[in-house]
Amino acid sequence: MSAAPPPEAEDDELEPAEERLVEILPEDAGERLDKALAARAPDLSRARIQALIAEGRVSRDGRPIASGSGKAVPGVYALTIPAPLPADPQPDAIPLAVLYEDAHLVVVDKPAGMAVHPAPGSERGTLVNALLHHCAGSLSGIGGIARPGIVHRIDKETSGVLVAAKSDAAHQGLARLFADHDIDRLYIAFTRGAPHPSRGTIEGAIARSAHDRKKMAVVRSGGRPAVTHYVVERAFGPAEKPLAARVACRLETGRTHQIRVHLASKGAPCLGDPVYGSGQPAAPVREAMAAAGLARQALHAAVLGFVHPITGEALRFESPLPPDLAALERGLDTL
Repeated sequence: MSAAPPPEAEDDELEPAEERLVEILPEDAGERLDKALAARAPDLSRARIQALIAEGRVSRDGRPIASGSGKAVPGVYALTIPAPLPADPQPDAIPLAVLYEDAHLVVVDKPAGMAVHPAPGSERGTLVNALLHHCAGSLSGIGGIARPGIVHRIDKETSGVLVAAKSDAAHQGLARLFADHDIDRLYIAFTRGAPHPSRGTIEGAIARSAHDRKKMAVVRSGGRPAVTHYVVERAFGPAEKPLAARVACRLETGRTHQIRVHLASKGAPCLGDPVYGSGQPAAPVREAMAAAGLARQALHAAVLGFVHPITGEALRFESPLPPDLAALERGLDTL
């Protein structure tokens, strides 16, 4: 029997399972547990509750529930509800900016606005759809039906370099590189203000926000370790209090929204970030954003370097700033 493949590298845009707490009240005691849970979570059918229990996704006091047919005991039950899977993705004839390709892998420069893989309600126009057409069925199957060939991800509205596996051997090798942090990943961010000090390392575990399940957050306990090394390459505006900055971020780990969350935790969120960019930039910065037509977070995956998992060749790919971010930088230069 062949060894199981290493886990897919976790990067931006991973759709997480929903963690939900359901309280069984004293008056529910004695009911069948699956029935009582369904009554307290009316959007979940009793059959769905039974399936979650069978998959080990329902627990109480940290212990999985073995059966839904037992009597309900008052208390708080934790339900882990996996994200729904999209239908089998279909090939789409979407042009790709291919930086490198051989029999084992393909490196592309993804534009902002393109999701990496399909999701419920957005099954077409993704990088997976484009790769299925471009590679004509030669993508690694390790990523599953919905994510063939996908080893790591970047946000839909983040542009830049991404590698996909065409063979299972390459997928396994790339996943090991990501897991061992043997990948060089450098992002360019334009931020509101500038992080202080001008260079450093942000170490803060990241987990789903307890206040907004659509957001991630730096947490004091729990979560997954996350490390971002950063340096302010340029500051715009008054030296004593910059209005904006160009910041190079090198990832040591790859968690969902990691750079966006970490920079926001330093008080310097990415410009144009609709989720983590709380607070308005200064008026001159807003004018530069508008003139550049910036309609997304100012974040670009500029460098991806790794050793080819099959040939052993050292590869390094660079992507220049796309037009909107290049125009933004020119506008910020005038501050």
